[in-house]
Amino acid sequence: MRKTIIKERGPVELKNPVLIEGLPGLGMVGRIATKYLIKKLKAKPFAHLYSPHFPYYVIVNKKGNVRLLRGVFYYWQNSKGRDLMLFTGDSQAQTIEGQYELAAKIIEFAKSKGVNLIVTLGGFRKEVEETPKVYVASTSESLLEEALKADGLKSPSGNPIVGIAGILLGMARFSGIDALCLLGETRGYLPDPKAAKSVLKVLCKILNLKIDLSGLDLEIERAEKLLEKMRQIETKRELYVKRLQREERERTSYIS
Repeated sequence: MRKTIIKERGPVELKNPVLIEGLPGLGMVGRIATKYLIKKLKAKPFAHLYSPHFPYYVIVNKKGNVRLLRGVFYYWQNSKGRDLMLFTGDSQAQTIEGQYELAAKIIEFAKSKGVNLIVTLGGFRKEVEETPKVYVASTSESLLEEALKADGLKSPSGNPIVGIAGILLGMARFSGIDALCLLGETRGYLPDPKAAKSVLKVLCKILNLKIDLSGLDLEIERAEKLLEKMRQIETKRELYVKRLQREERERTSYIS
């Protein structure tokens, strides 16, 4: 395999669809949010994306079978509004060239399905005190206003949006597609379902989706317990280091 390819499982007819992207990234925010949408909407897979720019290993399932890393496109047909295409996967591209190639392929495929709006989801690295805020950036002023009315905050000037969430935004303009990015505040070093929930709240308001988000609460509780355990371990480590330093000072003082 020398280039990124997309293999469709069968023809799908979509009505004025919106593409939502959520690959792994900071705090896994985009992936958690997109996977939750897929689960709640019972969205169906219809295409796989493979790329030589993904990491060089395969995934082994419970039966011992292997598969390449991939991205998966899902669809959901909305009887009350615009259909959705949802894209997530195992990894982002690991090279600069790969990021651009993946973005170009995704946009080409989305355009062939009639997509004229792309929403990318991800994380915004920041220490979070309470409910994570959601920062927004867009290629369209009117779309940005919609996101701000949905409780998003304008992304700080000069803030880089790294990875596919940003590259898709930039490249969509060349294809005449509006694009919006939603970034949830996250510490970034652990999966962050709380940030994903904040992102989904804003997204649901923008797209007028009625989705129960309480299913994330158990994941949030688990994540917070894990974070508290890590804090306790770090506190013990700091106390241990301080004790060693104190003993070393006392030993040095005794010898001198």
